[in-house]
Amino acid sequence: MKKLTQQEINNQVWKACDTFRGTIDATQYKDYILTMLFIKYISDVNKEKRADYMDKYNGDIERVERAMKHERFKIPEDSSFEHLYENRNADNLGELINISLENIEDANRSKLEKVFRNIDYNSEPNLGQTKDRNRRLKHLLTDFEVLDLRPSNLEGNDIIGDSYEYLIANFASDAGKKAGEFYTPSQVSTLLAKLVEPKEGDRVCDPTCGSGSLLLKVADEIGSKNVALNGQELNGSTWALARMNMFLHEMDNAHIEWGDTLNNPLLKENDALMKFDVVVANPPFSLDKWGADNASADRYNRFHRGIPPKSKGDYAFITHMIETLNEHGKAGVVLPHGVLFRGSSEGKIRKQLIDENLLKAVIGLPANLFFGTGIPATILVFDKNKGDNTEVLFIDASNEFDNAKNQNKLSDTNIDKIFTTYKNWETVDKYSYIAKLEEIIENDYNLNIPRYVDTFEEEEPVDIKATQEEIKAIKQQIEEVEQKLEQHLTALGF
Repeated sequence: MKKLTQQEINNQVWKACDTFRGTIDATQYKDYILTMLFIKYISDVNKEKRADYMDKYNGDIERVERAMKHERFKIPEDSSFEHLYENRNADNLGELINISLENIEDANRSKLEKVFRNIDYNSEPNLGQTKDRNRRLKHLLTDFEVLDLRPSNLEGNDIIGDSYEYLIANFASDAGKKAGEFYTPSQVSTLLAKLVEPKEGDRVCDPTCGSGSLLLKVADEIGSKNVALNGQELNGSTWALARMNMFLHEMDNAHIEWGDTLNNPLLKENDALMKFDVVVANPPFSLDKWGADNASADRYNRFHRGIPPKSKGDYAFITHMIETLNEHGKAGVVLPHGVLFRGSSEGKIRKQLIDENLLKAVIGLPANLFFGTGIPATILVFDKNKGDNTEVLFIDASNEFDNAKNQNKLSDTNIDKIFTTYKNWETVDKYSYIAKLEEIIENDYNLNIPRYVDTFEEEEPVDIKATQEEIKAIKQQIEEVEQKLEQHLTALGF
């Protein structure tokens, strides 16, 4: 039997989005689509498991039910996707879907508690009045019903998780400015995952994890599920997506918290901040009203180097990340270029981080890489285990990109060039520079990349005499053309 390919699933689930296009924007309808994909998948997995146990135990229902209690997810019979599809013509379809989600959550409380609390399939403001709402939801169920997502029918283990990521990436493209709230472009995540050099057994954190894609890229870089993924996300709907994303990639032990990282960090051990081998993040750029008013009384003393300005939370995220690193931990963070040179309290914090020998690399990225902003960003890499090496590597990768339809993209070649330069720790003409601490101090701790990487291209000297002769010749040609034009006009009687 021909198995479902990645492309076939991607095409069908993207087609399902047509139900909502023009009705609500992508930042909202993504929740309905992704949740339904999750429910369809776990329903089909359970259906196949139940059939296997029925064969194994010769139809002994009691033994089958005992065995089903040990499966990853428990699906009450009246809450499966199949049950919803059978009731697709019900007058209260939205309400039925909501009840099914509640039942699934209750049956899997240790894994799915609160995951479906931010999704409402019976919402009139989002999905329209009853008649329109029922029609749209029936279309949604019909689009997903044709997909047989039983594991035996899938071409590969991670195929559903990859489809989920495909959808999130496409939703981000459609969502415009709001996309940055839940998604980091895949190529940027790949680069960041490489730069922090994670290894098997590491404890990894993303304090602003969005839908969890960056954490999963770090796990991919390790190439093993022997990694502890941890994250925190402020937006409830996005947190739910992250939880489902982890399950679909079989990272069931991932620890994803819902809350404000700066004002209420929830990743803790023994009432202290949890420590990690690797911390990665793409926090909101220059976040206003991030919590500066309460920072001086922070119970974890995260802001002992100084309190960042109220209107720019960039260094608040940096200092939080560093305070959650263990003694040999590494951190990689994507931020706007202003963090490299802004003064006042940010300048003081930057100076102290450099004096503590925590900064390892500064990498300038191309403009227009991110959803919602065209400004170029930078990646800062911090390392608590630099030893006696006080140097900082600067890389100007601002011209390393491929043009795409709506935004620029890093190609595999671009990523390899950046990472190879970083790994080899080398100065490359017009591209990278290894700066000694003394040079950075000379520059008053300003990290603006052009101060260290000279990308100036000398222009060829202009031959003034030859240029004058060329101008003279052009003038002569113009004069001859004008004379001929006048002769033709006279001949025509003008």
